Amino acid sequence: MSLRTDACRAFPGGRIFSRGTIVLLWLAIGALKAAGPGQPGTIDAGPVDPQIAAALKQISSTRIQADLEKLVGFETRSTLSAQDQASIAAGRGIGAAREWIKSQLESYSRDCGGCLEVKTDSFLEGPADRIPRPTEITNVYAVQKGTERAARIVLVSGHYDSRNSDTLDTSGAAPGANDDGSGTAVSLECARVLSLLKFPATIVFLTVAGEEQGLNGSRHFAQMAKSDGWNLEAVLNNDIVGGDRSAQQDPSVVRVFSEGIPSTASEADMRLVRNLGAESDSPSRELARYVAQVSRTYPSSLEPRLVFRLDRYLRGGDHISFNQQGYAAVRFTEFREDYHHQHQTPRTENGLEYGDLLKFVNFDYIAAVARLNAAVLASLASAPAPPPKVRLLTKQLENDSTLTWEASPGAAGYEVLWRETSSADWERVEAAGNQTRFTMPQSKDNVIFAVRSLDSLGHRSLPVIPVPER
Repeated sequence: MSLRTDACRAFPGGRIFSRGTIVLLWLAIGALKAAGPGQPGTIDAGPVDPQIAAALKQISSTRIQADLEKLVGFETRSTLSAQDQASIAAGRGIGAAREWIKSQLESYSRDCGGCLEVKTDSFLEGPADRIPRPTEITNVYAVQKGTERAARIVLVSGHYDSRNSDTLDTSGAAPGANDDGSGTAVSLECARVLSLLKFPATIVFLTVAGEEQGLNGSRHFAQMAKSDGWNLEAVLNNDIVGGDRSAQQDPSVVRVFSEGIPSTASEADMRLVRNLGAESDSPSRELARYVAQVSRTYPSSLEPRLVFRLDRYLRGGDHISFNQQGYAAVRFTEFREDYHHQHQTPRTENGLEYGDLLKFVNFDYIAAVARLNAAVLASLASAPAPPPKVRLLTKQLENDSTLTWEASPGAAGYEVLWRETSSADWERVEAAGNQTRFTMPQSKDNVIFAVRSLDSLGHRSLPVIPVPER
């Protein structure tokens, strides 16, 4: 049965239910889970969308392995490596890798009847510390346009360039299986599977170059998105998600890094953050918490570990380029990195093997990371937009807390979330119906509030922290 079927869905056992019956069943299950009208409850896993759940099962470690074998087969994907037609024809260098990625996305588009618009973003980067001469850098991406609210965009990314011990080495072996063939494979596999479905919002499947030379590709793309006025709600950056096969690796965990104070915060913004104690409530932190929520809705062998830090010590990634343009962006990275297998020319010294080689990555782990990414993308693209202009009224001294917001297109209702100021994740929730004003018998001084939108099937938006209003 096609994942695109709208008239009916098949449940285990082969029985066919109409779409209307499934909606009723789904809502009934949600009602049973709820704590009851007006009664606050603990955060639950939320309803499972059968279409999303079925799609996640289509993500294949075998397909991911084939993608990585192809990427490693280009020998080097250094941003400075060959891009001429002879090298592309010979299948060596970043130019050949670029053309192959583009052809893969185009094949996925053919499979879904032209649902993907495959594009490139090319520019000339001038000389810099890691770029000795003007160099063309090309980002390759596919746009799956939303069916109802296409202006809302969510994005997944990985960088397809690689490097060895010498950042300026243009021809030496730089297989880049984990860094970042793994992230590129995640973006490609999400495109292959999710393009077979339809979503109200738009999804962008991105692969960038120039990361190893200084985040050049992602910086250019993020600046383009900003200048073109993209309503980019979420960016999922996957970098080193290969689950390196070291003895200390934990294949059940993926780290999710997120910035605290937004890099675009003004001095006035900083004062407000300090006054409210909102240092851990940036849009990127809410996106990270959303990842954790989705992992409970669609549980798997992989658990996201939220790391409330922009990135690892002394390191950086492409999500930072999007943060710098004011977008919510997080980074996925394996639990424990083996630095002998990163940024190293392949070799053996004193019995120790160096190099980012294919044999060190775990294809099942990458598939699990891809499923988590796909679940987050599909959940966000299915949900209504976050409620706009969320406010917490502070006109007078009182122990109750009143929140207001504007209606979100496509929302059937709203929920108020809250947690203790010392807690890392949301703890409690209360249904607010379809109104845009709600009073909680809870002191605003003691907790942190947020509001999120829901559609009739229970798809949830990102939470929005209220701004105080006098």
